Amino acid sequence: MSAVISVVVMPEPEAPLQVRRTPLPEVEPGGVLLRTLGSEVCGTDVHLWHGQLSGVPYPITPGHVSAGEVAAIGPGEAPRDVNGVPVRVGQVVTFLDVYGTCGRCWYCTVAHASTRCPRRKVYGVTMCADDGLFGGWGEYIYLAPGVHIVPLPEELDWRAFLAGGCGMPTALHAVTLGEIGFGDTVVVQGAGPVGLCAAVLAQLRGAGRVIVIGGPRVRLDAARRFGVDTVIDIGDSIAEDRIERVRALTGGRGADVTIEATGVPGAVPEGMRLTRDAGRYVVVGQYTDGGDTSFNPHLDLNRKHLDVRGCWGSDAGHVWRAVRVMARYGGLFPWTELISREYSLDRAQAALEDVARQEVVKALIVP
Repeated sequence: MSAVISVVVMPEPEAPLQVRRTPLPEVEPGGVLLRTLGSEVCGTDVHLWHGQLSGVPYPITPGHVSAGEVAAIGPGEAPRDVNGVPVRVGQVVTFLDVYGTCGRCWYCTVAHASTRCPRRKVYGVTMCADDGLFGGWGEYIYLAPGVHIVPLPEELDWRAFLAGGCGMPTALHAVTLGEIGFGDTVVVQGAGPVGLCAAVLAQLRGAGRVIVIGGPRVRLDAARRFGVDTVIDIGDSIAEDRIERVRALTGGRGADVTIEATGVPGAVPEGMRLTRDAGRYVVVGQYTDGGDTSFNPHLDLNRKHLDVRGCWGSDAGHVWRAVRVMARYGGLFPWTELISREYSLDRAQAALEDVARQEVVKALIVP
């Protein structure tokens, strides 16, 4: 193990990424050092680059969902994974990117909404690169004591897991909130990783029809390969046409469940109108402040008796369940087909720009 390793650093918004050399840290009791196998590049990283998230302590090392091999464990008793099993050197694992959730505040204890804990920090997002190896775009990642470690089973290759990346546990959270039932028609707004994962999970929940609205073509082609019944290209349609198309496919009613995974504010009122009366609408894509939008409270919400549910992030349970689902259904859904390209550390800038231009379905940083 070399004493000095390479990491990618995002020094500030809109600035070019840098590759820096930094010493490996000493591993404290309860800590774990991972040799990075791979880390995803997702839309959140693009938002970080454009300075669209608040409270980001630049410089940061991006990469909030990663897989690695345990290279070293701190002295004393080995930390345990989420299954309660001691972590061992050589094991391939992932981890919940959220760190520092207190477990004692009102949100953690009363509301059972750990994603809203005020002490919540996120690897690759709200942890400074000057403080340590707290992002996946580097040769090693340091897991501080208390990080939730999730082992990857032998039947789930780490690349297959990262093909879903943060999109899978996020989508799992959204689909669970949507309470999709057998035979339901589900509309997914957005064909990025979250939307594609939601479309897969909707099928596994028993949906009778799954419709994906989005673009570009490379992502819609992936949606078709992964079992989606109907795709609607936003580049070839306007909102009114999309609403009429969905109603024509549902006996004039609209979708039983709609999941918004676009990040575009204007998609929200459209999604409300895509959903049938007394249906459920889950908004998961508005992770950053993209601006205002408007809807008619009487026509779009109240008279429709519409159930609208906001979904923010994911917790350790969602990651654990995502791993189990991907391991179980890898034969049905060839996850690695979602990976368009892999990039070395010195090509991280190109990876970021390719994701920003939506030229890829999933991009990975592989040191």
